[in-house]
Amino acid sequence: MEGSGSATCPLFFDEPEREALPIQYGTAPGGFILTRPTREGETSISAFFVVRALRRRGVGQQAALHLLHSRPRAWAIAFQEANAGAARFWRGVATAAVGSSWREETHPVPPPAPANLPDDHWIFLNTGA
Repeated sequence: MEGSGSATCPLFFDEPEREALPIQYGTAPGGFILTRPTREGETSISAFFVVRALRRRGVGQQAALHLLHSRPRAWAIAFQEANAGAARFWRGVATAAVGSSWREETHPVPPPAPANLPDDHWIFLNTGA
């Protein structure tokens, strides 16, 4: 597994401050979460995936809230507003995690992304406060 992962996503296996975390559903794999530090000092959820069969069952929200609360710190979560499901999901997770103590900002998608992409929406919250 390590060899194939290293070839497809080397940063998450070679840089110690990045994490690749499994989502479990009972004894079965349910998805994964990738995190990385930002230059500003937050931890970013850079990828979040729940297998299709487990979506809309609360598995993703439970996994996200477990992550945010088990690692109290400042978090930054990016999504595209055009992905209505992701926008609704992350705003709901932020509210469940810290009530109204979160903020949302928009920022251009960094290069090398195509210039015509809409801005990323970022949610910032702190579970260590």
